[in-house]
Amino acid sequence: MSRIAVLDFETTGLSPDDGDRATEVAIVLTENGAVVDRYQSLMYAGVRIPSFITDLTGITDAMVRAAPPANVVMAEAARFVGATPIVAHNASFDQRFWLSELRRARVPAAHSFACTLLASRRLYPEAPNHRLGTLVEYHGLPRTGTAHRALADAEMAAALLDRILNDLRGQHGVRHADHGLLMRLQAVSRAAVPAFLAKEAGEGP
Repeated sequence: MSRIAVLDFETTGLSPDDGDRATEVAIVLTENGAVVDRYQSLMYAGVRIPSFITDLTGITDAMVRAAPPANVVMAEAARFVGATPIVAHNASFDQRFWLSELRRARVPAAHSFACTLLASRRLYPEAPNHRLGTLVEYHGLPRTGTAHRALADAEMAAALLDRILNDLRGQHGVRHADHGLLMRLQAVSRAAVPAFLAKEAGEGP
């Protein structure tokens, strides 16, 4: 199985299009189901953190003012990831900030993003919901650190990714459960998932 980078951002809000900025980034590199490296940093983007975000994450204005500038952190993060494909939970959110912050840092960003939330919706429709914390509890995965901090969430997403890939191989007989498969799976409608998995396992047409 190829190496995968699992990414998580903490931010000042929901969308960089509204002027929101990243306050923290964490990346967990996984290979063959094992974590092989980690990167984490707060970053200073020159914007105030709303009080409700501080209440949620514990990240304060004082913490980010003492952190490296956002463009420096993002350049380091991009070097750390290299050409490795990326996975995130609710990847559309993290991808928007990844692209926006790298654009501000004038760093090229040509990474494909697979989403553990979309994969979970297709593989585990019986789960109470598909928030990361709920899925960690549902699968009995280890909780690492404080929720809504980037490294803890990235490590939990990496554990969920490993569970998803193992279930694709063990329960569904998919021989090549990798980032490319997740990209294809998340594009399939829920109704088409059984036929898709059968085909990937070599049982379908």
